[in-house]
Amino acid sequence: MSSVFCLLKAMETYYTPGDLPKFSEIGEEAPELAKKFFDYYGAVFADGALTEREKALMALAVAHALQCPYCIDAYTQACLEKGSNKAEMTEAVHVAAAIRGGASLVHGVQMRAHADKLSM
Repeated sequence: MSSVFCLLKAMETYYTPGDLPKFSEIGEEAPELAKKFFDYYGAVFADGALTEREKALMALAVAHALQCPYCIDAYTQACLEKGSNKAEMTEAVHVAAAIRGGASLVHGVQMRAHADKLSM
């Protein structure tokens, strides 16, 4: 059995849901930077031109586009706490998927232009 396989088998998954509640510990070695981040983060997610609920739905969509399981868990909970339902959350995920897919496809224009240059 390869050592990589053994490591993966022992690890099972890189994502550990129990790590999410420990996020605030990220500032233990750099408290000033952590405070600045968490102050900024709090200000970003406060009601403004967009509601906290709308911002949570946006964050859920971005979390899926980035494929961050910690963010997906956190913003699923935030969306539910702020009054969103599963239909709204699912639609937000579909928006993220459409944008991500479109962004991949539009780069095909760049590929085609580059292929045209190389073919000359």
